[in-house]
Amino acid sequence: MAAARRRYWLFKSEPDVYSIADLERDGRTCWDGVRNYQARNLLRDTIGIGDLVLFYHSNTEPLCIAGTARVVTDGYPDASAFDPDSRYYDPKSDPENPTWYTVDIEYGTTFDPPVTREALRAEPKLSEMMVLRRGARLSVQPVTAEEWRTVLRMAGVREPA
Repeated sequence: MAAARRRYWLFKSEPDVYSIADLERDGRTCWDGVRNYQARNLLRDTIGIGDLVLFYHSNTEPLCIAGTARVVTDGYPDASAFDPDSRYYDPKSDPENPTWYTVDIEYGTTFDPPVTREALRAEPKLSEMMVLRRGARLSVQPVTAEEWRTVLRMAGVREPA
């Protein structure tokens, strides 16, 4: 049986909600609170153990890729949807037929300095990167292997094994 192909992703988070520094401190976290059906489908059906993540700081200055992470679980129901005390509570989500999904990620590395959106835009190899497209607001986005390698090169980071 052939090994599954590694995939690459960009996960967005506002740094005042959860930053790369928070992930470094925690070591591992569940990527809960995603409330977009297209992103949910990726978390539920496509993203898997061993996939690699670019950790993007959104809604801040500067917008940037702040580091990397690795997916350590396959998708599973997002418990925050069932918790009335959670900011991500969804009263329509049913534990017997969950609407929302999450994966767990573990810390990889922090880019010092981060790779800014301006730097991404200036790199011709990234001209088609989803995060740079007008109106591409998904909090979970696919990244090509070439885009992954280019961003790591820009950050001066070696590719993880």
